[in-house]
Amino acid sequence: MSPNFDLPGAPETARIVVAMSGGVDSSVVAALAARTGAEVIGVTLQLYDHGEAIQRSGSCCAGQDIYDAKMVCDRLGIAHYVLDYESRFREGVIDRFADEYAMGRTPVPCSKCNQGVKFVDLIGFARELGATCLATGHYVRRVRGQDGKVQMWKGRDPRRDQSYFLYGTTADQLEFLRFPLGDLPKDEVRRLAEAEGLEVAGKPDSQDICFVPDGDYASLVKKLRPATAAPGEIVSLSGEVLGRHEGVVHFTIGQRRGLEIGGQAEPLYVVRIEPDTRRVVVGPRRALAVSAATVEEVNWLAEDQRQLSAKVRSLAPPVPATWDGTQLRFDRLEYGVAPGQSAVFYDGERLLGGGTIAATQPAELEPA
Repeated sequence: MSPNFDLPGAPETARIVVAMSGGVDSSVVAALAARTGAEVIGVTLQLYDHGEAIQRSGSCCAGQDIYDAKMVCDRLGIAHYVLDYESRFREGVIDRFADEYAMGRTPVPCSKCNQGVKFVDLIGFARELGATCLATGHYVRRVRGQDGKVQMWKGRDPRRDQSYFLYGTTADQLEFLRFPLGDLPKDEVRRLAEAEGLEVAGKPDSQDICFVPDGDYASLVKKLRPATAAPGEIVSLSGEVLGRHEGVVHFTIGQRRGLEIGGQAEPLYVVRIEPDTRRVVVGPRRALAVSAATVEEVNWLAEDQRQLSAKVRSLAPPVPATWDGTQLRFDRLEYGVAPGQSAVFYDGERLLGGGTIAATQPAELEPA
């Protein structure tokens, strides 16, 4: 399927700004944009310390990746800008990430980055350049409904769908955004990169949170919020002390590994984190069951709907639920729902909106 940039007029009169991370996806978007005949400008965000980042390729917006983005732009014959948004990124994403862990929550920093720096600030810059649109390498689809309004749908390839991280997009932003990879599988994107002769065609996908070296988020949080490294007790639901831990930062709801409390009659999981008392409360799997979740900071890309499907973890399938304006009530019990994670709403393939899980309502279950 040929990617569609949905340009309002003749391509040669358009100016497409492409958000470029230095990876294969955004590089292919730039190449596809150049094929349209429009003027294309690549923009890369420098989001954290360049002295540290330059040693770390394979992470979004690191030093090597900025170089890779420029190399692709040079090959395509398009302009390339680098924007220094370090302070904005630290305040809006990194500090908030650390604060969430300090409160015993499990944050989703990619969603906050998309809502702030990547879309608000980058769209603002693109508009200052007189751009027709901003194109990104996200695997989601932009569909115009029968009413003429633009909708966001899941990426065609379910293994690559990134709609969970984009629920905070506003209708105005969506009008300006383009997602030309939404209908393509990743292997086709790599084939396109090879066909264009892009040096990044074989570059590995980024796996970790971009600002966390080697995935060791606990070290970063402990450095920024030392209280999260304070030792404390691991206790049962009844309050019995079962062991000790080296900081609440190491735990999330539903976690089983790393508890180091052997000799129990059944497997135990993290059920609750109490940062004020430094206690980690554990229980059997049935204690993880929740019937509802309170969701805050809700953004709607569609009309507020009562009956919907909700996704409460990035890799979990959507489940039927009812929305009452503040609470999401699951049609069947959900397990391991963590405050701080995103609850994202769907109607089939269409993204409706979402928000942040503030609290959960435990199910009333009889002991096994």
